[in-house]
Amino acid sequence: MKSILVLAAFLSGTAFAQNYPTRPVKLVVPFPAGSATDQVARVVGAELQQALGQPFVVENKAGAQGGIAAAEVAKASPDGYTLMLTTNTPQAANVSLFKKLNYDPIKDFTPITRYGTTSFMLMVRPDFPGKDLRSFLMFARSRPGKLSGGYGSSGSQVSLAMLKQMGKLDIVEVPYKGIPQTVTDTMGGSLQLTFVDMANALAQQKGGKLRGLAVTNGKRSPLAPDLPAIAEELAGYEIIAWFALVAPARLPEPIVKRLHEANMKALEKPEVKEKFALVGTDVAPMNPAELGKFIQAEVAHWAKLVKLAGIQPE
Repeated sequence: MKSILVLAAFLSGTAFAQNYPTRPVKLVVPFPAGSATDQVARVVGAELQQALGQPFVVENKAGAQGGIAAAEVAKASPDGYTLMLTTNTPQAANVSLFKKLNYDPIKDFTPITRYGTTSFMLMVRPDFPGKDLRSFLMFARSRPGKLSGGYGSSGSQVSLAMLKQMGKLDIVEVPYKGIPQTVTDTMGGSLQLTFVDMANALAQQKGGKLRGLAVTNGKRSPLAPDLPAIAEELAGYEIIAWFALVAPARLPEPIVKRLHEANMKALEKPEVKEKFALVGTDVAPMNPAELGKFIQAEVAHWAKLVKLAGIQPE
């Protein structure tokens, strides 16, 4: 009898997944419009809408380093109509950045697909005195407590803290809800430096509004080959971020499979890879099982980075 019930439930779930989605899907982004996460979400949303026949509506919900959005999605119904385009911030780093979270980044979510990886660029105004990474470090050391640096994600926060720690710099750290605001304030002069996700950094570099000094990759990035890696001056420095799709815990397996397969077909398209490159992201997919293990490992990895950077949890 039990086996019959299990089979019936499986067949029912499979039939449900074949019809899924039958209405618009909410794709929650835990950072502001214009952020790298938002840009990736809009590429992904358009592809999923085309593949599955229903709108994937991007909803930006910034705050608490992505924690506000994560807590909301964690409580949503596991029916496939609320998803989150997540990153290393809410899904890994926040465990070490906050004393208490309103969600569990592992137990409260169903992993679906990892999309890719990205990094950050150290940026200043065009008229900043330090013209390259080495002269920037010398200038910053000569003015302890005089420079302000902004951050709007865990990646940019840890990037700044590690720069201070490893470079022996005294820089005032200023938190923001998202990186676009740090870009605006650096251009305006209330900040002297910021770490910008590659998507926004490449656009600012091209527009001449901000000047890139170095990247957080362990080695030079093919997206900005003329800029050094910070590791060239501070050995061992490396910060890599990532993007993935998750849903509330207990999302039925047939829906997980349907979403993952649609994502994988999208990531194989040359035009999607090109769009990802334009937003500073290298396609590096993972399936649900791989992503689940990866997130667990990332929680430990970011705990080490946060400790190395000397950040105290809020």
